[in-house]
Amino acid sequence: MIKTSSDIICFSLSRWDAPISSPALSLAKEFAKKNRVFYIDHPFSWKDLIAERNAPPVRLREKALLRRKDIYTSPAGFPPNLTIVTPPLSYPVNFLPPGKLYEWFSRINESRLQKTLRTVIRENSIREYIFINFFDPFFLRKLPEDIKPMKMVYQSMDDISQVGYTRRHGIRLEKEIIREADITLCTSMELTRLHAALSPNVHYHPNAADTTIFRKALTETLPVPEDMRELGKRIIGFTGSIEYRTDFELLKKLASYHQDKILFFVGPVQGDEHIRSGLHKMPNVIFAGARNINELPAYLQHFDCAIIPYKINKLTKSIYPLKINEYLAAGKPVVATHFSEDIYAFRDSAYIVNTSHEFCRAIDKAIFEDNAEKRTLRARVAEQHTWGKRVEQFWEIINAEPVQSKG
Repeated sequence: MIKTSSDIICFSLSRWDAPISSPALSLAKEFAKKNRVFYIDHPFSWKDLIAERNAPPVRLREKALLRRKDIYTSPAGFPPNLTIVTPPLSYPVNFLPPGKLYEWFSRINESRLQKTLRTVIRENSIREYIFINFFDPFFLRKLPEDIKPMKMVYQSMDDISQVGYTRRHGIRLEKEIIREADITLCTSMELTRLHAALSPNVHYHPNAADTTIFRKALTETLPVPEDMRELGKRIIGFTGSIEYRTDFELLKKLASYHQDKILFFVGPVQGDEHIRSGLHKMPNVIFAGARNINELPAYLQHFDCAIIPYKINKLTKSIYPLKINEYLAAGKPVVATHFSEDIYAFRDSAYIVNTSHEFCRAIDKAIFEDNAEKRTLRARVAEQHTWGKRVEQFWEIINAEPVQSKG
């Protein structure tokens, strides 16, 4: 039986100060309420250093990246048990084709990260620990003999084959790490099915939400954000990254159909599809930009309806959107496309639709039917999907008897 108070070392594709909230970081924060947690960021490459030298994330880590000084940090507001670790610079290798050259540089990157891992273990007197790789199979796929966690865990968060950049090497590398790991956790039902063929120890472990943050939109009176004060119309809102998963044609139809309302997006915009689609020119569409997670409840409180307008395709089939629980915790009516089994599981507390016409009509229905009783019921559903409950499930999985040893 592994103690639930054991130390945790995790390595994540998401850096702690990324512009959107990270499920990996949220889980690390929850672990840190009872465990010592060492969160190793995804490495910056030499290419990143040159291209982003004056960007705040690079400047913040300059001593650690260039001189290996101050590699540990404890950001303000984080649990005291959570330590962020900045790894050394890596060589950019994704552009290389599979083969000897890729493997040679990849081994150098691996060696540097392994050295960091040894340093963390030694300097913090870590004895018994769990190692978790949060969806970064490009590094630390296999640990050397002298680094021996009680369990090596890999978490798969998206279908790596459906994004051009990650597909190049990610498909084969993810297979390697799943076969190597003691346990693989998958954030969606589809991913669980896809990876079950690679290992007998694959488990469904979906995303969740920090309901204590988002419940404020339901239980407190929050100030209207400055960029929402003069709108004077009902608001259809979205929080999160606006990018390749977003159905921009659907959003154009929404903006045209609901000209009496505002489409309000809170989050970073990636790529230029919103420009190519003409969405940015529509008079009732507002892109507010990225906001800190603690600012989101004030925005959500003033949404009349929250949406998840994802495309319905192979990529989104493997997605469990953590924002569904954030929206529900805030008591908001939610309209979403039927992009995955995971979202359809919320059909009793959200409006899940198949077509753009249904989506447009569902928004009016959601706003009309909204009431205090429904808001309370939505919040109760969200309470079943907290990070605290996911940590409980994690330890149940860790301490279950494995089907068979890896390999």
